[in-house]
Amino acid sequence: MNRTDKTDMVERLSKQLSKSPTIYLTDFTGIAVKPMTELRRKMRMAGVQCTVVKNTLALRALEAASVKGVEDVMSGPTAFVFAGEDPVTAAKILADFQKEHEQLQIKAGLVEGQPVTADEVKRLATLPSREQLLSQALGLMQAPLQGFAGAIDSLLYQVVGAIEALRAERAAEPQA
Repeated sequence: MNRTDKTDMVERLSKQLSKSPTIYLTDFTGIAVKPMTELRRKMRMAGVQCTVVKNTLALRALEAASVKGVEDVMSGPTAFVFAGEDPVTAAKILADFQKEHEQLQIKAGLVEGQPVTADEVKRLATLPSREQLLSQALGLMQAPLQGFAGAIDSLLYQVVGAIEALRAERAAEPQA
């Protein structure tokens, strides 16, 4: 790479670092091309970007974007995984891939600007997705309303049953 290419790369990476609230750093040493391509395809489908950059350029971009907390893991081959707004989806993709391909090492990450360790990234992967959490919350809010509706429905059936019993009783009485 010539000097202008390096400058452009640092600018692009610093913009990505500034825009993405969640970033994971991984070491991909020893992973064959086919599995790595599959990993990138899964990430792309989930809206996650993966970028491999030389550490010297990455350190410059981190400094330019004022991103702190991951400089100490910047040794060896490093891939930046830009997870965007949803930290769980990217963590799940990385954890699932790591189960199949032990060569992938999650180095560290940043979630909402806070540094996280590799173990914390793995714990994030065990959380339900945003959609699942929203549906669970909606279910919790809906449960009391369903109980209330069931109680009202039961009361209406009791009133209808009482009126029907009263009608049957009056119909059975002899007319005077």
